[in-house]
Amino acid sequence: MAYQIVWELGFSHCAAVGAALLILIENALITQSRLMLLESALIFFNLLAVLSYLKFSNSQKHGPFSPSWWFWLILTGVACACAVGIKYVGVFTYLLVLGVAAVHAWHLIGDQTLSNVRVLCHLLARAVALLVIPVLVYLLFFYVHLLLLCRSGPHDQIMSSAFQASLEGGLARITQGQPLEVAYGSQVTLKNAFGQPVPCWLHSHQSTYPVIYENGRGSSHQQQVTCYPFKDVNNWWIVKDPGRHQLVVNNPPRPVRHGDIVQLAHGMTTRLLNTHDVAAPLSPHSQEVSCYIDYNVSMPAQNLWRLDIVNRESDTDVWKTIVSEVRFVHVNTSAVLKLSGAPLPDWGFRQLEVVGEQLSRGYHGSTVWSVEEHRYGRSQEQKERELELHSPTQTDVSRNLSFMARFSELQWRMLTVRSDDSEHKYSSTPLDWVMLDTNIAYWLHPRTSAQIHLLGNIVIWASASLATLVYALLFIWYLFRRRRRVCDLPEDCWLRWALAGALCAGGWAVNYVPFFMMEKTLFLYHYLPALTFQILLLPVVLEHVSDHLCRYGALAATPPWGYGSRGVLNGDSSVMQMGLGSQARLCRGSEDEANEGCRERKVADVHGRWGRPFGPGEHQEQREGQGNMGRDPEQPVVRGRTAWCMAEINQEAL
Repeated sequence: MAYQIVWELGFSHCAAVGAALLILIENALITQSRLMLLESALIFFNLLAVLSYLKFSNSQKHGPFSPSWWFWLILTGVACACAVGIKYVGVFTYLLVLGVAAVHAWHLIGDQTLSNVRVLCHLLARAVALLVIPVLVYLLFFYVHLLLLCRSGPHDQIMSSAFQASLEGGLARITQGQPLEVAYGSQVTLKNAFGQPVPCWLHSHQSTYPVIYENGRGSSHQQQVTCYPFKDVNNWWIVKDPGRHQLVVNNPPRPVRHGDIVQLAHGMTTRLLNTHDVAAPLSPHSQEVSCYIDYNVSMPAQNLWRLDIVNRESDTDVWKTIVSEVRFVHVNTSAVLKLSGAPLPDWGFRQLEVVGEQLSRGYHGSTVWSVEEHRYGRSQEQKERELELHSPTQTDVSRNLSFMARFSELQWRMLTVRSDDSEHKYSSTPLDWVMLDTNIAYWLHPRTSAQIHLLGNIVIWASASLATLVYALLFIWYLFRRRRRVCDLPEDCWLRWALAGALCAGGWAVNYVPFFMMEKTLFLYHYLPALTFQILLLPVVLEHVSDHLCRYGALAATPPWGYGSRGVLNGDSSVMQMGLGSQARLCRGSEDEANEGCRERKVADVHGRWGRPFGPGEHQEQREGQGNMGRDPEQPVVRGRTAWCMAEINQEAL
């Protein structure tokens, strides 16, 4: 594919072979491929997307809407979807292809040879193939994924309770047969929707907050309330009606609705969830949350909470198991129950801090809770209630989420969940990658100390980086020159040079620069997709320098009036043709270059190379002595005035 890409860009067979060989002998790409890591497949589909678009673009000139035209256009969209499906960073190459396609479509709109209907058909075809088809293919990947992987696994906890309940086994065995509507007297476990730093459940135990913290601040010495990342009997709470003392469900059950005032009683201690104007242990700007203990001091209970269903459809919605996302707003202080996520010291058993945060209009997952396990409480006595809390719930019916709900949640979790923020031994920064100032030890033999390291070829990496710099400088130089109406490259050569830069240099940039803005642990292999595009640019730059800069430099170094004892105009017609041909090649371009500015430059170049025109009072004979000095006596004389006129005639013809 590297060979084909360079060839489709319009460069020589030699440059295409060079690109293919550089890809073949790059150590890092070989190592990554041999160990079957994701970057190899990602690079494959990145290159396939670029190659398919180039073939589509070239077939546009010969047979638009032909079978091959459609094939390469659709394959471009499918390859982009595959790249994004392998790793999210594949979206960078997808955006690059979309950007190039948008520029080409913009030029297509300005093509006056096409009718309006024809232009509309072109735009619709590109929109379907490059926007609709990739989305459908990406959805198809995850439809098959969720269809086949339908059972519970060891990492389910990062997903919501609803997602876990939709899987076979695990939480689904616990939640099957649960009552759907939460009622007064219901026994529930409340899971935080944020799931950061780890998924956890609202929890309490007999231990109390220390009277004095390590920093000298005091506490209420009430019963601790935390968030615990494991299943535990102390995670159970009872939804209590403030107007009744009973902790059982009526018959028929009275459901809790949005806006109702409730109390939450801890199942094992029956103490009520409370918050007050006391600073939290680790978050001094937030309120402490506790289970109230009456010490007969001037600290009254403040244990009333208003239920706020975040994802309600109406203000009369009923609080539902798993489905409803709720917030608990404190009636007295308007604070909302929130997971701060800070781990408590040893006196809090390293569990996570829960605080009361002043209510804000914005939505944040740390303030949202959902009922995961639920049953209707039937036991009046505390001893019987404890036995009831220890017993498992019923298992009758499963409750499933729709495909789009599971798909959306899975995408969000993949984007936001980070397993570990600590530094890795072989982690690196994007600046380390360019100069290969890092590596990764992939494998170590336990007895012989034989190792496999991810390490690039320093010659290729340095050459590719230098080629990128040279391309950028030349591109800027040509832009300035073209702005001054100096056309160093023919128009077709300039377009080929710009497209090669957009795909190769642009491919390197879009796959490299975003890593500077990522807050995650990075490794050398993240640079390999960008490196691949940079390698493709190296033979492109070398061929351009060889064909255009070195050749023109050799012509510019040619003496203007002679090669040895033979003048350029005094008989060596081939050299004269080469000189004029060079001027023609370097100045040929679009039709607007025939303006006065380009014409003056061409004539000025002729004056500089072939001599100036006769000045006032200057005669032909005065020039002949200078113009024929060193002339071979056997060669015919070409007088100065004639030479200048011949050159100007040739330039006017150009």
